[in-house]
Amino acid sequence: MALLHRAEIRPTKLELLSAWLPGRPWFQGEAAAGVERVAAYRFDDPAGQVGIETLLVRAGGGPVLQVPLTYRGAPLGDAEAWLVGTCEHTVLGRRWVYDACGDPVYAAALAGAVLAGAGQAEEYFEVDGHREHRPPSMVLTVDGAWRATAPGLGAIDRVEDGDPTRIVTDAVELAVVRHVGTEPGPAGARLSGTWDGQPAPLPLASAAPR
Repeated sequence: MALLHRAEIRPTKLELLSAWLPGRPWFQGEAAAGVERVAAYRFDDPAGQVGIETLLVRAGGGPVLQVPLTYRGAPLGDAEAWLVGTCEHTVLGRRWVYDACGDPVYAAALAGAVLAGAGQAEEYFEVDGHREHRPPSMVLTVDGAWRATAPGLGAIDRVEDGDPTRIVTDAVELAVVRHVGTEPGPAGARLSGTWDGQPAPLPLASAAPR
């Protein structure tokens, strides 16, 4: 479950991405146009400490890009290369925003979603002590899940920041599509998604044991 807050964030997520995305090797689009949100989905952190959200965005007339993000209340060690930026959240305070492909909490959540079919997090707003459900903007499906529970990842060996971005661990290889609509590889279980205006499922990520 993802518990959300009605809060102001400065700079906004899209402002952070508008500055950060043009420097990525897989970026395509109109950098001067900034980015607009297309859809999004979330995963759960079982420890409840890290926010995990994947945004689908577009820069001008460019392709739909997939950008997984993690939100943390303190810097992640040895992850400066994956830092998108920091922002001020009126409820939670300062947040460190990372490209989630460099965050082990995201890797574990993605492996659980793809290999064990854990699915996306249910989203709720907390309003005056009550929780209001927020309908998802995407529907995720998994083809080929083969475990009843999320597998142990082991240590992350390396992350290759391309399209797809590959996250290689001791036990699993994950691939995250950056240009949505392209194939993720490697062969294995696959995560796909649909959203308003995109009724046919498009691949988002894949996972395979090593």
